[in-house]
Amino acid sequence: MSEQLNEALIKDVVAEVLGRLNRGPAAPAPTPRPTAAPAAAPAFTASAAAAKPARGTFGIFQDAKWACEAAQEAFLQLSAKGVAGRNKIIRIVKDLASANAAEWGFIELQETKIGRLDHKIEKLQGLRAVPGTEFLNPYGMSGDHGITLEEYAPFGVIGAVTPSTHSIPTMACNIISMVAAGNAAVFNAHPAAAKCAVTAARVFNEAIYRELGIENIACIIEKPTLESFQAICASEHVKLLCVTGGPGVVKAAMQTGKRAICAGPGNPPVLVDGTSCLDNAARCVIYGAAYDNNLLCIGEKEVFVLDKYFNAFMDALARHGAYRLNDAQVERLAKAAFVFPPGQGAGCPHPVVNRDLVGRDPEVLAQAAGATIPKGTPLLFAETGPDHLFVEEEQMMPFLPVVRVKSVEEGIAASKKAEHGYKHSAIIHSHDVANMTAMAKALDTTLFVKNGASVAGLGNGGEGYPNFSIATTTGEGICTPKTFTRVRRCAMVDKLRIF
Repeated sequence: MSEQLNEALIKDVVAEVLGRLNRGPAAPAPTPRPTAAPAAAPAFTASAAAAKPARGTFGIFQDAKWACEAAQEAFLQLSAKGVAGRNKIIRIVKDLASANAAEWGFIELQETKIGRLDHKIEKLQGLRAVPGTEFLNPYGMSGDHGITLEEYAPFGVIGAVTPSTHSIPTMACNIISMVAAGNAAVFNAHPAAAKCAVTAARVFNEAIYRELGIENIACIIEKPTLESFQAICASEHVKLLCVTGGPGVVKAAMQTGKRAICAGPGNPPVLVDGTSCLDNAARCVIYGAAYDNNLLCIGEKEVFVLDKYFNAFMDALARHGAYRLNDAQVERLAKAAFVFPPGQGAGCPHPVVNRDLVGRDPEVLAQAAGATIPKGTPLLFAETGPDHLFVEEEQMMPFLPVVRVKSVEEGIAASKKAEHGYKHSAIIHSHDVANMTAMAKALDTTLFVKNGASVAGLGNGGEGYPNFSIATTTGEGICTPKTFTRVRRCAMVDKLRIF
């Protein structure tokens, strides 16, 4: 752990946060475990091109070329270990993510300055539900002409990009899914969240090496850049790309000529039609939109409410702890939250979100809005029009615009417009099956949650498994081990059928 972090501070903060999690009294924070200093890996230059870095880097590389070569070697080693070896690695990653959740959540928050510590801890603890090798059931066919078997085979080495919003959780669930499928990986983390990812990758690889003798199953570039991403994409060893990030890196990955699994943008709308419990709808909306300060791509970003139930819903939001801004405060916040690139002027139709407010606490947003809010307020909200910037843009802040609509049809149309055809996520609070069906068909999203918080779509309060790579752009959906496999068929003609 970095010497810049104060060990006593970590203990105090983590103990306080764990005490707020609904798991009983605060547990003592784990003592940060010192790790060995990184083995020096030479910077890649033309003169050093022939010299591989020494052993003992445990997946940490300065140069993408050697990272990809090391991952290829690890893939071959993993292949020799069979499914049992994959299961051991999955167990190691899940155990370490859970055991280090408080420490790793803290160092990620310290590095990125975005999100909430209690939710960062929960995300790491929740990785136990990520599926493993049990997801890869072969498919067999038997008939008059013999037996055919289809199995899920690995690609080899996968190049992966992880976001600043969920750096360690995304990397960890990618490792679980990719290794379950029999692959090794090379990660190029977001530069704003690379240090924490490197810390976790080293711990994973050290433990895997101790138990299986595989040193570099999850390689990572110590100082990621656009050039290191390009080098990973260009490597002959990398057969598949997995990108969880913004539109720019998704576009770059899809232009490499290699197959890419891409998690694209989202702007999830919520429709409240008044046929279900408004108190439950308010609680769920607050929980989902406030989760990790609305950093989740599936999180509620705007709400459309039938006019007849609008005031009652707004009262319910306030009753359950959210703070309502007035019109002047909303406009003041909007001026701080959105900026216009130089040269495009105030008439620019595509404003850019101010990164200084992304994922920040409600108190920070309230200060920008000129409001004073109670301590511990989870979410800000206000009434806006359907064309407001906060409705149109994926802002990833704990502020929620709420819009009046005259009918369910208008609400569905407005939701579809706000979602921009990303086909990512949408939520409805309704007991009317016809309304649910109409919205599901109209928006055609990858995730569609009914009568719950958005996070229920990832198994948090709903059934199912989690993963922080949700491939909406390329259509794979919530990533699983199958996502990272090739289907291979073996046919035995006229034999082996036993009846």
